[in-house]
Amino acid sequence: MASWRDNVRRVTPYTPGEQPHVAGMIKLNTNEDPYPPAPEVIKALQEVPAGDLRLYPDPAASDLVNAIAAYHGVSPDQVFVGVGSDDVLAVAFMTFFNSGKPIFFPDITYSFYPVWAELFRIPYETKALGEIFEIRPEDYAGGNGGVVFPNPNAPTSRLENLDTVENILQNNPESAVIVDEAYIDFAGNGKDSGVFSALSLLNKYENLLVVRTFSKSRSLAGMRIGYAIGSAEMIKAMSDDRYSFNSYTMNRTAIAAGTAAIGNEEYFRSCIAKVIATRERAKAEFTALGFTYPEPSGNFIFVSHPACPAKELFSALRSRHIYVRYFDVPRIDNCLRVTIGTDEQMEALFDFLKEYMA
Repeated sequence: MASWRDNVRRVTPYTPGEQPHVAGMIKLNTNEDPYPPAPEVIKALQEVPAGDLRLYPDPAASDLVNAIAAYHGVSPDQVFVGVGSDDVLAVAFMTFFNSGKPIFFPDITYSFYPVWAELFRIPYETKALGEIFEIRPEDYAGGNGGVVFPNPNAPTSRLENLDTVENILQNNPESAVIVDEAYIDFAGNGKDSGVFSALSLLNKYENLLVVRTFSKSRSLAGMRIGYAIGSAEMIKAMSDDRYSFNSYTMNRTAIAAGTAAIGNEEYFRSCIAKVIATRERAKAEFTALGFTYPEPSGNFIFVSHPACPAKELFSALRSRHIYVRYFDVPRIDNCLRVTIGTDEQMEALFDFLKEYMA
């Protein structure tokens, strides 16, 4: 007789960044924003009536959807929200990648993509990035079941220009193309990051889905808020799938926090500007110490050193309670992904590196 264990769906799970709880630690390993959310967010959370928590939240998260739609100048029926961009992406995988053909994504990319593909039994092919970690759009032409890639990429922090994104869209008119823009607000100098976003292509390509998050530039990783913008047809398909297994994904506090966060553009831009200014100083410090890195466009830098093995450096940093991210996989096993923290945190990091490498 067959055991129930024979019918278990087994996958290699995603490994999230370490979440240590050490007094005085410097946490630069999960790309969280070093600054608190806008004051309006705290006020909104305080004003959620305790009695309302006994009630189910709005399944459509209408307040948040309407705020996002107004912010981006799209119709509410073009917006889908979920519990972080991971939830949004998982629903998108489940909804759009069902042709039986392999989906395409880069070989060095967000490591959740192959996990979802295996979980949902979606065949996939990875496409090798070039020598400077660039996407080669010609690799994404030809029969496939869909395309997904982050821009800027994680973990490399490299940004592809819109010509590359549009080339991929032009070569895949029959496939859903998902552009994961978790870090787009940090692209360029931050003030004109919108010129790099695939959102500007939505009116031209009905098969384009752009995914964003509140976890990075809006300092709300702890609230788990993500969203997608696409055609009304794509959003309805995702909503139908989501409602088929969980109608209440967004809780009341997250809806309130996200809606409030959208409202303070000045604070939002000021935090991005501080991160970018610190990133520019960090680039100079890393360069002076002999590190190399792709030009960063996220709130992190992907560094390597010819004479200082990344794995050893990762362990040495960790022993001092300075946490960065190390990926023990081919092509990038001598690289560290370093989140941009406050100026004080980065100074502590560089003080350690100067001592360690002396």
